[in-house]
Amino acid sequence: MKNFKNILLLFTFSIAMLSCSDSDDAPVANDVTLKFLNTFGDETIVLGDATSSTATENTSSEGQVHHFAEVKYVISNIRLIQVDGTEIPYNINDLDNGATVVNLSNPSSLNYVLNTIPSGEYNQIKFGLGVRSNLNTLDQVSFPSFYALAGENDTEMHWEWGTGYRFTKIEGFYDTDDKTLSIHTGSTVEGTIDDESTYTQGVDAYREIALDLPTNATVGSSAPTITIKADFDMLLSGATNTIILGEGNATPSIHTAANMVLFVDNLGGNGTSDTTGMFSIESVEN
Repeated sequence: MKNFKNILLLFTFSIAMLSCSDSDDAPVANDVTLKFLNTFGDETIVLGDATSSTATENTSSEGQVHHFAEVKYVISNIRLIQVDGTEIPYNINDLDNGATVVNLSNPSSLNYVLNTIPSGEYNQIKFGLGVRSNLNTLDQVSFPSFYALAGENDTEMHWEWGTGYRFTKIEGFYDTDDKTLSIHTGSTVEGTIDDESTYTQGVDAYREIALDLPTNATVGSSAPTITIKADFDMLLSGATNTIILGEGNATPSIHTAANMVLFVDNLGGNGTSDTTGMFSIESVEN
């Protein structure tokens, strides 16, 4: 009987140790890669100058032909949502480690890795197009890395006249005679130039994006890749506004803040009836 008890105790201890070992070996976190696919409809955008024969050409719902030479936009305030509704923020108050500039001319910028995301099942992602107003200052001291990234010669996402960042920067050409297209968006301030003490919030161009995942992203034993499609057909043919480019809205030195908001609402949604804008989930790879 004593030997039986010893064997039983040993068996129980072995199971406990095995269970503990399995638990200890289970990954508690892993990376998630956000892959940005930039298109006109279903066609991946190829950039080009006015005379390019390879640039991807798009035609708006109003029949206006256009193509791009430069496309850049800021992604920040990223949050992953678990199936039980738990929201996992990713460095949302740290632009150095939680924000990026997607730059179509730089392939490495099209993949943004979120490090050490807690294990779990995720069915939604939220992020900002642009920078929230409380962080939208050209603060080289607090966020030197993002300040440099957004201000490099090949990004140039600083407003020349203000204290904040450009949120999107689109350069290109439109109509059959290739007139210049130059659309820059970002929050504005009101007040006296060069006197920051007088500045107040003008147009808030920051937009919150919320996207449901077609397949749960399983973080833990795998490191998922979520492909986010940005369809720039929406620039002129959006869910909110239909825009025809002309002398009053095709370049940032001419178009008004009100005209800029039409583009902002198409690209990032109007914040009420549209919270996706040009973005959708193309795929989830676990």
